[in-house]
Amino acid sequence: MECKVAIGMMHDYFDGDLTRQGTMDLKGHMSTCPACLARFEQLEKTEAMTFSALEHAAVVPHYDIQASEKLTQLILDQIPKPQAKTRPQYLRLLYKYPGVTVAAIFVLVMLGSFVSMWGHDTKLVVSGEDLHQVVIDGNTVTIPEGVHIKGNLIVENGMADVRGEIDGNVTVIDGSLNLASTGFIAGQSRTIDQALDWFWYKVTTTFSGLAS
Repeated sequence: MECKVAIGMMHDYFDGDLTRQGTMDLKGHMSTCPACLARFEQLEKTEAMTFSALEHAAVVPHYDIQASEKLTQLILDQIPKPQAKTRPQYLRLLYKYPGVTVAAIFVLVMLGSFVSMWGHDTKLVVSGEDLHQVVIDGNTVTIPEGVHIKGNLIVENGMADVRGEIDGNVTVIDGSLNLASTGFIAGQSRTIDQALDWFWYKVTTTFSGLAS
Protein backbone atom coordinates (compact mmCIF):
# COMPACT_ATOMS: atom_id res chain seq x y z
CA MET A 1 0.00 0.00 0.00
CA GLU A 2 1.27 3.45 -0.85
CA CYS A 3 1.56 6.04 1.91
CA LYS A 4 -0.78 8.50 0.16
CA VAL A 5 -3.49 5.80 0.07
CA ALA A 6 -2.91 5.08 3.76
CA ILE A 7 -3.27 8.78 4.63
CA GLY A 8 -6.65 8.92 2.89
CA MET A 9 -7.76 5.83 4.79
CA MET A 10 -6.72 7.48 8.07
CA HIS A 11 -9.16 10.31 7.49
CA ASP A 12 -11.91 7.81 6.66
CA TYR A 13 -11.06 5.95 9.86
CA PHE A 14 -11.43 9.01 12.07
CA ASP A 15 -14.64 9.95 10.24
CA GLY A 16 -16.03 6.49 10.96
CA ASP A 17 -16.35 5.62 7.26
CA LEU A 18 -13.58 3.01 6.99
CA THR A 19 -14.66 -0.59 6.64
CA ARG A 20 -13.40 -3.38 8.86
CA GLN A 21 -11.22 -4.76 6.10
CA GLY A 22 -9.89 -1.28 5.40
CA THR A 23 -9.03 -0.84 9.07
CA MET A 24 -7.11 -4.12 9.05
CA ASP A 25 -5.26 -3.13 5.88
CA LEU A 26 -4.38 0.25 7.36
CA LYS A 27 -3.05 -1.27 10.57
CA GLY A 28 -1.06 -3.79 8.56
CA HIS A 29 0.54 -0.97 6.57
CA MET A 30 1.35 1.06 9.68
CA SER A 31 3.06 -1.95 11.24
CA THR A 32 5.68 -1.73 8.49
CA CYS A 33 5.72 2.04 7.90
CA PRO A 34 6.96 4.16 10.84
CA ALA A 35 6.14 7.41 9.01
CA CYS A 36 2.47 6.53 8.57
CA LEU A 37 2.28 5.24 12.13
CA ALA A 38 3.64 8.54 13.44
CA ARG A 39 1.14 10.47 11.31
CA PHE A 40 -1.73 8.30 12.57
CA GLU A 41 -0.71 8.84 16.19
CA GLN A 42 -0.48 12.58 15.58
CA LEU A 43 -3.97 12.66 14.06
CA GLU A 44 -5.24 10.57 16.94
CA LYS A 45 -3.83 13.06 19.44
CA THR A 46 -5.31 15.94 17.47
CA GLU A 47 -8.75 14.36 17.50
CA ALA A 48 -8.51 13.70 21.23
CA MET A 49 -7.51 17.29 21.87
CA THR A 50 -10.39 18.50 19.71
CA PHE A 51 -13.00 16.53 21.63
CA SER A 52 -11.47 17.58 24.93
CA ALA A 53 -11.53 21.24 23.94
CA LEU A 54 -15.11 21.01 22.70
CA GLU A 55 -16.27 19.37 25.90
CA HIS A 56 -14.48 22.04 27.91
CA ALA A 57 -16.09 24.76 25.81
CA ALA A 58 -19.53 23.25 26.37
CA VAL A 59 -19.28 23.62 30.15
CA VAL A 60 -17.66 27.06 30.16
CA PRO A 61 -20.39 29.71 30.28
CA HIS A 62 -18.25 32.47 28.81
CA TYR A 63 -17.06 30.57 25.72
CA ASP A 64 -16.60 33.17 23.00
CA ILE A 65 -15.22 33.73 19.50
CA GLN A 66 -11.70 34.30 20.77
CA ALA A 67 -11.65 30.87 22.38
CA SER A 68 -12.91 29.34 19.15
CA GLU A 69 -10.13 30.97 17.16
CA LYS A 70 -7.58 29.78 19.70
CA LEU A 71 -8.90 26.24 19.34
CA THR A 72 -8.71 26.42 15.56
CA GLN A 73 -5.11 27.62 15.67
CA LEU A 74 -4.24 24.88 18.16
CA ILE A 75 -5.59 22.24 15.81
CA LEU A 76 -3.76 23.68 12.83
CA ASP A 77 -0.50 23.75 14.76
CA GLN A 78 -0.84 20.05 15.54
CA ILE A 79 -1.27 19.01 11.91
CA PRO A 80 2.14 18.16 10.38
CA LYS A 81 2.93 20.30 7.37
CA PRO A 82 4.13 18.40 4.28
CA GLN A 83 7.54 19.43 3.07
CA ALA A 84 7.65 19.69 -0.70
CA LYS A 85 10.93 18.53 -2.15
CA THR A 86 11.57 20.82 -5.06
CA ARG A 87 14.79 21.19 -6.99
CA PRO A 88 16.38 24.61 -7.25
CA GLN A 89 15.77 26.46 -10.50
CA TYR A 90 19.32 25.97 -11.77
CA LEU A 91 19.14 22.20 -11.19
CA ARG A 92 15.90 21.96 -13.15
CA LEU A 93 17.55 23.79 -16.03
CA LEU A 94 20.58 21.49 -15.88
CA TYR A 95 18.41 18.39 -16.14
CA LYS A 96 16.18 19.91 -18.80
CA TYR A 97 18.99 20.99 -21.15
CA PRO A 98 21.93 18.61 -20.58
CA GLY A 99 23.54 19.36 -23.96
CA VAL A 100 23.58 23.09 -23.37
CA THR A 101 24.93 22.51 -19.86
CA VAL A 102 27.87 20.45 -21.13
CA ALA A 103 28.69 23.05 -23.78
CA ALA A 104 28.51 25.89 -21.25
CA ILE A 105 30.80 24.07 -18.81
CA PHE A 106 33.26 23.36 -21.62
CA VAL A 107 33.34 27.02 -22.64
CA LEU A 108 33.78 28.18 -19.04
CA VAL A 109 36.65 25.76 -18.44
CA MET A 110 38.41 26.82 -21.63
CA LEU A 111 37.80 30.49 -20.87
CA GLY A 112 39.26 30.10 -17.40
CA SER A 113 42.36 28.30 -18.63
CA PHE A 114 42.99 30.71 -21.51
CA VAL A 115 42.44 33.83 -19.42
CA SER A 116 44.81 32.51 -16.76
CA MET A 117 47.44 32.05 -19.48
CA TRP A 118 46.84 35.55 -20.92
CA GLY A 119 49.72 37.89 -20.19
CA HIS A 120 51.88 35.28 -18.43
CA ASP A 121 53.94 34.30 -21.46
CA THR A 122 55.90 37.22 -22.96
CA LYS A 123 58.19 35.16 -25.15
CA LEU A 124 58.16 35.97 -28.87
CA VAL A 125 56.46 33.29 -30.94
CA VAL A 126 56.46 33.33 -34.74
CA SER A 127 54.57 30.75 -36.78
CA GLY A 128 53.65 30.43 -40.42
CA GLU A 129 54.08 28.39 -43.56
CA ASP A 130 56.95 30.32 -45.17
CA LEU A 131 59.37 31.76 -42.60
CA HIS A 132 62.79 31.30 -44.22
CA GLN A 133 62.79 34.90 -45.52
CA VAL A 134 61.49 36.45 -42.29
CA VAL A 135 63.98 38.54 -40.29
CA ILE A 136 63.71 38.44 -36.48
CA ASP A 137 65.49 41.10 -34.45
CA GLY A 138 64.60 41.05 -30.75
CA ASN A 139 60.81 41.26 -30.59
CA THR A 140 60.48 42.64 -34.11
CA VAL A 141 59.53 40.36 -36.99
CA THR A 142 60.31 41.98 -40.33
CA ILE A 143 59.24 40.96 -43.81
CA PRO A 144 61.81 42.84 -45.89
CA GLU A 145 60.94 44.89 -48.93
CA GLY A 146 60.85 42.81 -52.10
CA VAL A 147 60.19 39.56 -50.19
CA HIS A 148 57.08 37.56 -51.08
CA ILE A 149 55.78 35.17 -48.40
CA LYS A 150 53.14 32.57 -49.20
CA GLY A 151 50.75 31.56 -46.44
CA ASN A 152 49.69 32.98 -43.11
CA LEU A 153 51.90 34.69 -40.53
CA ILE A 154 51.25 34.72 -36.77
CA VAL A 155 53.30 36.82 -34.35
CA GLU A 156 52.81 36.60 -30.58
CA ASN A 157 54.33 39.07 -28.08
CA GLY A 158 56.09 41.13 -30.69
CA MET A 159 55.79 43.58 -33.57
CA ALA A 160 55.20 42.56 -37.17
CA ASP A 161 56.87 44.99 -39.59
CA VAL A 162 55.53 44.23 -43.05
CA ARG A 163 57.59 45.83 -45.82
CA GLY A 164 57.17 43.09 -48.41
CA GLU A 165 54.21 41.03 -49.60
CA ILE A 166 52.30 38.37 -47.71
CA ASP A 167 49.97 36.10 -49.64
CA GLY A 168 47.79 35.19 -46.65
CA ASN A 169 46.55 36.45 -43.29
CA VAL A 170 48.59 38.28 -40.64
CA THR A 171 47.64 37.90 -36.98
CA VAL A 172 49.46 39.74 -34.18
CA ILE A 173 48.68 38.64 -30.62
CA ASP A 174 49.58 40.99 -27.76
CA GLY A 175 51.76 43.10 -30.01
CA SER A 176 51.58 45.57 -32.88
CA LEU A 177 51.44 45.56 -36.66
CA ASN A 178 53.25 48.00 -38.91
CA LEU A 179 52.38 47.98 -42.61
CA ALA A 180 54.86 50.02 -44.61
CA SER A 181 53.98 51.79 -47.85
CA THR A 182 55.83 49.05 -49.75
CA GLY A 183 54.05 46.28 -47.82
CA PHE A 184 51.02 44.33 -48.97
CA ILE A 185 48.81 41.78 -47.18
CA ALA A 186 46.56 39.78 -49.48
CA GLY A 187 44.43 38.31 -46.70
CA GLN A 188 43.12 39.69 -43.44
CA SER A 189 45.23 41.48 -40.85
CA ARG A 190 44.19 41.71 -37.22
CA THR A 191 45.68 42.58 -33.86
CA ILE A 192 44.50 40.76 -30.76
CA ASP A 193 45.22 42.63 -27.54
CA GLN A 194 42.25 41.61 -25.34
CA ALA A 195 41.92 38.40 -23.35
CA LEU A 196 38.43 37.69 -24.69
CA ASP A 197 39.51 38.19 -28.31
CA TRP A 198 42.49 35.93 -27.68
CA PHE A 199 40.24 33.27 -26.17
CA TRP A 200 37.92 33.35 -29.18
CA TYR A 201 40.88 33.16 -31.54
CA LYS A 202 42.24 30.12 -29.70
CA VAL A 203 38.85 28.39 -29.79
CA THR A 204 38.34 28.97 -33.51
CA THR A 205 41.87 27.88 -34.41
CA THR A 206 41.58 24.80 -32.21
CA PHE A 207 38.33 23.67 -33.81
CA SER A 208 39.66 24.49 -37.28
CA GLY A 209 42.65 22.27 -36.58
CA LEU A 210 40.42 19.43 -35.38
CA ALA A 211 38.17 19.75 -38.42
CA SER A 212 41.10 19.59 -40.81
